[in-house]
Amino acid sequence: MWVLIVWFTLVLATSAMAGMPAKRDVGEMFKAAETAGKVGIARKTRAIDARAAHPGEIIVTLIAGEGKETQSRPAEAGDMVVRNRCPETGNEQYLVSGKKFVARYQGPYGKPDAEGWSEYRPTAPEMHYFIVDEAEGDFVFTAPWGEDMVAKPGDAIVGNPKDPADIYRVAAKSFKCTYEVLKYVP
Repeated sequence: MWVLIVWFTLVLATSAMAGMPAKRDVGEMFKAAETAGKVGIARKTRAIDARAAHPGEIIVTLIAGEGKETQSRPAEAGDMVVRNRCPETGNEQYLVSGKKFVARYQGPYGKPDAEGWSEYRPTAPEMHYFIVDEAEGDFVFTAPWGEDMVAKPGDAIVGNPKDPADIYRVAAKSFKCTYEVLKYVP
Protein backbone atom coordinates (compact mmCIF):
# COMPACT_ATOMS: atom_id res chain seq x y z
CA MET A 1 0.00 0.00 0.00
CA TRP A 2 2.75 2.50 0.98
CA VAL A 3 4.66 1.74 -2.20
CA LEU A 4 1.55 2.56 -4.23
CA ILE A 5 1.05 5.86 -2.37
CA VAL A 6 4.71 6.87 -2.85
CA TRP A 7 4.57 5.92 -6.56
CA PHE A 8 1.33 7.90 -7.06
CA THR A 9 2.81 10.94 -5.26
CA LEU A 10 5.92 10.82 -7.48
CA VAL A 11 3.80 10.55 -10.63
CA LEU A 12 1.71 13.58 -9.60
CA ALA A 13 4.79 15.63 -8.67
CA THR A 14 6.54 14.77 -11.94
CA SER A 15 3.42 15.61 -13.96
CA ALA A 16 3.03 18.96 -12.22
CA MET A 17 6.70 19.82 -12.74
CA ALA A 18 6.59 18.87 -16.43
CA GLY A 19 4.27 21.81 -17.18
CA MET A 20 6.28 24.30 -15.12
CA PRO A 21 8.92 26.56 -16.68
CA ALA A 22 12.51 25.90 -15.60
CA LYS A 23 13.88 27.74 -12.56
CA ARG A 24 16.79 29.99 -13.62
CA ASP A 25 19.41 32.11 -11.89
CA VAL A 26 18.50 35.52 -13.29
CA GLY A 27 21.71 37.08 -11.93
CA GLU A 28 23.77 34.65 -14.02
CA MET A 29 21.53 35.31 -17.02
CA PHE A 30 22.14 39.05 -16.59
CA LYS A 31 25.92 38.51 -16.50
CA ALA A 32 25.74 36.37 -19.67
CA ALA A 33 23.64 39.04 -21.43
CA GLU A 34 26.19 41.71 -20.44
CA THR A 35 29.07 39.58 -21.75
CA ALA A 36 27.17 39.04 -25.03
CA GLY A 37 26.53 42.80 -25.40
CA LYS A 38 22.76 42.37 -25.07
CA VAL A 39 22.16 44.78 -22.18
CA GLY A 40 20.57 48.17 -22.81
CA ILE A 41 19.69 51.11 -20.57
CA ALA A 42 16.18 52.34 -19.79
CA ARG A 43 14.31 54.30 -17.16
CA LYS A 44 10.72 54.37 -16.03
CA THR A 45 9.03 57.57 -17.19
CA ARG A 46 5.25 57.15 -16.98
CA ALA A 47 3.40 58.54 -13.96
CA ILE A 48 1.82 55.99 -11.63
CA ASP A 49 -0.87 55.96 -8.99
CA ALA A 50 0.02 54.87 -5.47
CA ARG A 51 -1.60 54.42 -2.10
CA ALA A 52 -0.39 53.37 1.32
CA ALA A 53 -0.41 49.60 1.77
CA HIS A 54 -2.20 48.09 4.74
CA PRO A 55 0.21 46.14 6.99
CA GLY A 56 -0.12 42.45 6.11
CA GLU A 57 -1.71 43.17 2.72
CA ILE A 58 -0.53 40.90 -0.09
CA ILE A 59 -0.61 42.21 -3.65
CA VAL A 60 -1.02 39.76 -6.52
CA THR A 61 0.29 41.31 -9.72
CA LEU A 62 -1.91 40.39 -12.69
CA ILE A 63 -1.05 41.21 -16.30
CA ALA A 64 -4.07 41.44 -18.66
CA GLY A 65 -4.04 38.55 -21.11
CA GLU A 66 -1.31 36.70 -19.16
CA GLY A 67 -2.52 36.19 -15.61
CA LYS A 68 -0.45 36.17 -12.43
CA GLU A 69 3.03 37.68 -12.70
CA THR A 70 4.01 37.48 -9.03
CA GLN A 71 2.78 37.90 -5.48
CA SER A 72 4.22 40.27 -2.90
CA ARG A 73 5.44 39.53 0.57
CA PRO A 74 3.06 40.80 3.29
CA ALA A 75 3.16 44.61 3.38
CA GLU A 76 4.80 46.43 6.25
CA ALA A 77 4.02 49.89 7.62
CA GLY A 78 5.28 52.52 5.15
CA ASP A 79 5.05 50.28 2.06
CA MET A 80 3.15 51.52 -0.98
CA VAL A 81 0.93 49.83 -3.55
CA VAL A 82 1.83 51.08 -7.03
CA ARG A 83 -0.62 50.96 -9.95
CA ASN A 84 0.87 51.42 -13.41
CA ARG A 85 -1.07 53.62 -15.82
CA CYS A 86 -0.95 51.13 -18.63
CA PRO A 87 -4.34 49.97 -19.99
CA GLU A 88 -2.57 47.40 -22.21
CA THR A 89 -1.58 45.46 -19.08
CA GLY A 90 -4.72 46.12 -17.06
CA ASN A 91 -3.04 48.81 -14.92
CA GLU A 92 -1.22 46.15 -12.89
CA GLN A 93 -0.47 46.72 -9.22
CA TYR A 94 2.57 45.75 -7.16
CA LEU A 95 4.02 46.39 -3.72
CA VAL A 96 7.06 48.64 -3.22
CA SER A 97 8.90 49.02 0.09
CA GLY A 98 8.66 52.46 1.65
CA LYS A 99 12.43 52.99 1.28
CA LYS A 100 12.46 52.13 -2.45
CA PHE A 101 9.29 54.12 -3.10
CA VAL A 102 10.78 57.37 -1.75
CA ALA A 103 13.93 56.80 -3.81
CA ARG A 104 12.03 56.07 -7.03
CA TYR A 105 8.97 58.37 -7.02
CA GLN A 106 8.12 61.98 -6.23
CA GLY A 107 4.78 63.43 -5.29
CA PRO A 108 1.94 63.19 -4.59
CA TYR A 109 0.50 65.48 -7.25
CA GLY A 110 -3.06 66.50 -6.47
CA LYS A 111 -5.43 65.09 -3.90
CA PRO A 112 -6.05 61.37 -3.42
CA ASP A 113 -9.16 59.90 -5.01
CA ALA A 114 -11.93 58.21 -3.00
CA GLU A 115 -9.88 54.97 -2.78
CA GLY A 116 -6.72 56.75 -1.62
CA TRP A 117 -4.80 56.66 -4.93
CA SER A 118 -2.59 59.67 -5.74
CA GLU A 119 -0.42 60.47 -8.74
CA TYR A 120 3.35 60.12 -8.39
CA ARG A 121 6.10 60.52 -10.98
CA PRO A 122 9.16 58.32 -11.35
CA THR A 123 12.59 59.58 -10.40
CA ALA A 124 13.98 56.10 -10.77
CA PRO A 125 17.59 55.63 -11.79
CA GLU A 126 18.69 54.43 -15.18
CA MET A 127 18.30 50.66 -15.18
CA HIS A 128 20.05 48.00 -17.20
CA TYR A 129 17.84 45.55 -19.07
CA PHE A 130 17.84 42.68 -21.51
CA ILE A 131 14.95 41.22 -23.47
CA VAL A 132 14.17 37.53 -22.98
CA ASP A 133 14.51 35.83 -26.36
CA GLU A 134 12.66 32.84 -27.80
CA ALA A 135 15.65 30.54 -27.24
CA GLU A 136 15.48 31.19 -23.48
CA GLY A 137 11.75 30.45 -23.44
CA ASP A 138 9.60 30.80 -20.34
CA PHE A 139 11.41 30.52 -17.00
CA VAL A 140 10.87 31.19 -13.31
CA PHE A 141 13.24 33.02 -10.97
CA THR A 142 13.17 34.30 -7.41
CA ALA A 143 12.37 38.02 -7.28
CA PRO A 144 14.12 40.30 -4.75
CA TRP A 145 11.09 40.05 -2.43
CA GLY A 146 11.45 36.26 -2.22
CA GLU A 147 8.56 35.15 -4.45
CA ASP A 148 8.75 33.35 -7.78
CA MET A 149 8.35 35.47 -10.88
CA VAL A 150 7.66 34.10 -14.38
CA ALA A 151 9.47 35.57 -17.39
CA LYS A 152 8.49 34.99 -21.02
CA PRO A 153 10.05 35.76 -24.40
CA GLY A 154 9.71 39.49 -25.14
CA ASP A 155 9.75 40.49 -21.46
CA ALA A 156 12.42 42.80 -20.08
CA ILE A 157 14.61 41.65 -17.22
CA VAL A 158 15.52 44.89 -15.47
CA GLY A 159 18.39 45.33 -13.03
CA ASN A 160 19.66 48.18 -10.92
CA PRO A 161 23.37 48.62 -11.78
CA LYS A 162 24.00 49.84 -8.21
CA ASP A 163 22.32 46.81 -6.60
CA PRO A 164 23.00 43.44 -8.29
CA ALA A 165 20.27 41.78 -6.19
CA ASP A 166 17.58 44.17 -7.49
CA ILE A 167 16.60 42.28 -10.67
CA TYR A 168 13.00 41.75 -11.73
CA ARG A 169 10.76 41.11 -14.74
CA VAL A 170 8.79 43.80 -16.51
CA ALA A 171 6.17 42.30 -18.83
CA ALA A 172 6.78 43.18 -22.49
CA LYS A 173 3.64 45.35 -22.76
CA SER A 174 4.38 47.10 -19.48
CA PHE A 175 8.00 47.80 -20.46
CA LYS A 176 6.88 49.41 -23.74
CA CYS A 177 4.21 51.40 -21.91
CA THR A 178 6.14 52.68 -18.88
CA TYR A 179 9.86 52.76 -19.78
CA GLU A 180 11.94 54.97 -22.06
CA VAL A 181 14.83 53.14 -23.72
CA LEU A 182 18.00 55.25 -23.54
CA LYS A 183 20.36 52.70 -25.07
CA TYR A 184 18.74 50.17 -27.37
CA VAL A 185 20.38 46.80 -27.93
CA PRO A 186 18.90 44.59 -30.67
